[in-house]
Formats: sequence, C-alpha cells, structure tokens
Amino acid sequence: MASNEAFRTMNNGLNKPGPDGTEDSLSPEIQHGKINEVRRLIGPQPGKLAVYCSDATISRYLRARNGNIKKAVKMLKASLKWRLEYKPEEIRWDDVAKEAETGKIYRSSYKDKYGRPVLVMRPRCQNSKSIKGQIKYLVYCMENAILNLPEEQEQMVWLIDFHGFNMSNISIKVTRETAHVLQEHYPERLGVAVLYDSPKIFQPFWTVAKPFLEPKTANKVKFVYSDDPNTNKIMDELFDMELVESAFGGKDNADFDVNKYAERMREDDKKIPSFWKTPDSNFTTPSAAPAVIDTASIDTTNSDSD
Repeated sequence: MASNEAFRTMNNGLNKPGPDGTEDSLSPEIQHGKINEVRRLIGPQPGKLAVYCSDATISRYLRARNGNIKKAVKMLKASLKWRLEYKPEEIRWDDVAKEAETGKIYRSSYKDKYGRPVLVMRPRCQNSKSIKGQIKYLVYCMENAILNLPEEQEQMVWLIDFHGFNMSNISIKVTRETAHVLQEHYPERLGVAVLYDSPKIFQPFWTVAKPFLEPKTANKVKFVYSDDPNTNKIMDELFDMELVESAFGGKDNADFDVNKYAERMREDDKKIPSFWKTPDSNFTTPSAAPAVIDTASIDTTNSDSD
C-alpha cells in the first residue's frame, strides 16, 4: 500500500487543495495506481535515486502535473538526470559557507504551527554575483530543509525580509534559474512564501518574475505588510510570534550569527548519509545491473506546464 505521506495534504487555509479533479482530490486507490504506473515507466533506479523515488516523491510529481502520468514521468526523469549529474545530496556546508556568511538564506530554529521548516531569505544580504554559487547554496538550503522535515510533513515555508531592499539585490537571470530548479526538481515542496514589507520598487520586478512561476506556485506567494492588520493575520495564523525574528514583527531580537549557524549545519551534514540509506519497503529495489536513465531521450528543457 502507498505511504500515508503520499496522500497527505495541508488544510490550513493558506495552502488548501480543492475538489477540482487534481491529484490531491483523487481516491487513495487511484493515486496508488498512478504511483505504481509512474514507477513502472521510470524503471528500477540505483542507490540514492531509488531512495528518492518514494511514493511521496512520485505523488508530488503527479500533483505538480495535475495527475497527468506522462507529464509526471517526463518531469521525474529530468529530475533523476539532474540529481545524477548535480549530486545535490553531496553538497556540504563547507562547500557553500562563503555564500552563506551574510545570512541571506538560513533555516530558522523554529517551525511554523504546522510543523514546516522555515527558510528565511534576506535579499539585501546578497553577497555574490556568481549564479552557480547562489544556486548551489539554494539547493543546499532546500536539501537541508527536507532533511529536517518531520515525518508528517513534506513542505516548507519561506519568509522573505524586504527591509533595506533595492533592485541591485536581485537578478532576472538568477530568478529564472531559481524558479526552474525549484519548480522542476523540488515540486510541491513550497507550502507558502511570505513576502514581508516588499517596497513599491519590487512590484515591477514581481510583474516580470511572476510569469516564470506556474500559477499554482504564484498563488502560494503572500504579501504581508507590518502596517496592515489584515495581512498580519497571515503571520499569526502561521507562527508562534514569540519565536519569530523581529524583522517579521516577532519577539526574537537576536542577530544572525554565522558561526553558530555553521555549527548547526555541520551537525546536520552528519545526518545526510543515513538519510539516504534509510530502508523503506516503498523504495524501488535496485536491479543487479546499473539502472538505466536514458539521458539522451530526456528533454532537458522546461517540462510541459499545465
């Protein structure tokens, strides 16, 4: 039987699926059948790729493609090719420490009220012009957040602090690559993204950036303003504000300390090998021969959108 995680959806008013015929609203039996069909079509996978292809993972790819098996298979095959080549699970803190030193992205020490890890992003703290370096650090942060997911959860929250923001902090090229990596290789991992106190000068950029996002993803973006009680309700719904940074209206006045954060991340890095070796009957058993990922037949351009 498929794992319960594969069929679990959030019902918190901020990320609530409706009875619209999408993968979320199908019966467990139909979802289970689709998961098995996707697994049959991608074939057996070796090692870490077999671990990656859990029921929950396949279910996320199906949801990202509105239950379309053919599109989900194409998307998943492209991700398997990317993971085989990019090796995101092998990135360690010392590989990205320079990108991380300003605290432009970090995983908070608290979770939201639904148990989701929180990634804090501060565009004003951008310290690199390297697209490759920025994407590598983003991937590390995503993998680290996934590593710290509680058993009953599969999504995360982004808190984006726009204080001190100016347009030199962001790049269309980085935004385009970020959107591609997150949507194509981390589908259904974002629960909600809170953009806090975004200035008027951000609006033209959002107008340009929004078309890079699929509608489902764009709808997860929430604008919150410190002087607007109505939007501040979003923060109260999501968080225990005693734990949240003061930049977001919370009670925590501590500054980001890269040395303390480095200690946390190095401890997390020690968990990675066991994370990828955890046995689970839902994982595809690797065949005796190396699994075949026909990289020549995979279209590495953007997958069909729905």
